[in-house]
Amino acid sequence: MDAYFQTMTAALREAGLFKPCLVLDRDRLDANIALTRQKLAPELELRLVDKSLSCLPLLSRIANALGATRFMTFHLPISEAVLKAFPTADLLFGKPMPVDAVRQVLSRRDDAWKRVCWLIDTQARLEQYMVMAETLGCDLRIAFEVDIGLHRGGIAEPAALSQALQRVRQHPLLHCEGIMGYEAHAPHIPNLFGGPEKALAGSVAAFQAFIACLASGERQILNTGGSKTALLHGAQKQAPTQANEVSIGSAFVLPSDFDTVGLTGFRPAAFIATPVLKVVEAKLPGPAFVGRVLQALGRFPRRGCYIYGGKWMAKPIFPEGAREGATLGQSSNQQFMALPDNTKLQPDDFFFLRPTQSEFVLQQFGAIAVFSQGRIVEQWPVLPVG
Repeated sequence: MDAYFQTMTAALREAGLFKPCLVLDRDRLDANIALTRQKLAPELELRLVDKSLSCLPLLSRIANALGATRFMTFHLPISEAVLKAFPTADLLFGKPMPVDAVRQVLSRRDDAWKRVCWLIDTQARLEQYMVMAETLGCDLRIAFEVDIGLHRGGIAEPAALSQALQRVRQHPLLHCEGIMGYEAHAPHIPNLFGGPEKALAGSVAAFQAFIACLASGERQILNTGGSKTALLHGAQKQAPTQANEVSIGSAFVLPSDFDTVGLTGFRPAAFIATPVLKVVEAKLPGPAFVGRVLQALGRFPRRGCYIYGGKWMAKPIFPEGAREGATLGQSSNQQFMALPDNTKLQPDDFFFLRPTQSEFVLQQFGAIAVFSQGRIVEQWPVLPVG
């Protein structure tokens, strides 16, 4: 690990990057893409999650490598950017959008939005979208969010879906294209309560019960999975399913929240790199003996550093043994990090953190520094936060 981050440090210096930045290892990214191709069940299409990969060159590299033309989207400004960048892309909203927000974009009469399928989670929202479609005089593609165990909302029972479908079938402007069921809870169910495999099997059975409600012309989108579970689905996998597509986003850069069995073999590809401002003999404000007692008890480090910035959704990864200094709290200006006693870290060296998630974090630092073969080879612009 030392050699890897020392090489990355040299690359950042050569590129003249001396502030906090997001570094993307393109070689590891490509390896993760290849592993996805190998593990994805052949009967399943891939839908790329744009919020987790909010950088058009990044999305393009993955889409081109895997032949993906489907995207799951969550935020209208990003949706608009993806529609423009990918003229043949099909977008499915991964969360229900407020009807007034949808009305704003559809009022522009831009045909690109016809490539968007809107998510409906309740009967009340369905009625709202019906009124909006009638007011605007436009056709709407919709899919239903169904609850297959996560309990985050959506249609809870097949009978309720059947009732909603009857309503849609009587409406001339709304067209149901399928369902979306998310089972992100499954990898986290303790063995005491059946464990991940039983939870995933239960979600698949629930999903199949919802599919049974759909007519043949309402099955274009049968979407399930997420980065943690998508590669477990398929005819020959742990979770045989009638789905025709799965969604994957964060897996391609593997932040730490995604270290799960379903992503065995994937490697972290995104890191936060930030200069070290100070390396210090750690002391607490106030009476000196308090700090000495806490150090003797292992509750406060003997050495530490202050980094440029901080308070990110990320955990220290280099130098090895570094950790957040909880006693002194977090700071977005210059955060204290605890160091091992034998550290060789010096001011102006780089400190590295591994993001816990890619959503939002990728957008926090401006252009992404793309690392390949020991050098920073490109800088990729990111999509706007809002």
